[in-house]
Amino acid sequence: MKFKLFITAVLVIVAFTGFQSVKVAEDPKVNWMTFEEAVEKSKTAKKKIFIDVYTDWCGWCKVMDKKTFSHEIVSTYLNENFYAVKLNAEQRENIIFRGKTYKFIPSGAKGYHELAASLLNGKLSYPSVVFLDEDFNMLQPLAGYQEPKFFDQVLKFIGEEHYKSTKWTDFQKSYVSPI
Repeated sequence: MKFKLFITAVLVIVAFTGFQSVKVAEDPKVNWMTFEEAVEKSKTAKKKIFIDVYTDWCGWCKVMDKKTFSHEIVSTYLNENFYAVKLNAEQRENIIFRGKTYKFIPSGAKGYHELAASLLNGKLSYPSVVFLDEDFNMLQPLAGYQEPKFFDQVLKFIGEEHYKSTKWTDFQKSYVSPI
């Protein structure tokens, strides 16, 4: 029993300190933009929208930046097939979209941005990613950290519109990731 408690304590300490030591650095490989920039670009050249909903304090968000978004296959595919948006779920700046102003809502110790809450269907979990079609209609939110190999499958499933004709489980069985 003491051994199990010891192992649990060690794992908690390692996980906590490990996440804090990951540097927050925007990956220069992904052409990140703001939500407003994606809306503006989509007026002249339609693409699906990919939104990384994160917070500054989220350890798994930092790991996803470092491991998943920095993977060459993932970043190249994102840049070629999506407008990639970074959305801080706790940003304080208003975002105007489709005639509605989305604001920061103070809540608890920090708060949240209404657009993040709307995109995540009120389930504020970080990291989360959201896929929108070319007209900004919701395709799929996906919560949690995603490994590059799995994330490559998700990107191809949505980016190549397999979701329109194939079940996810069938696609997973047939798709072989290059990662």
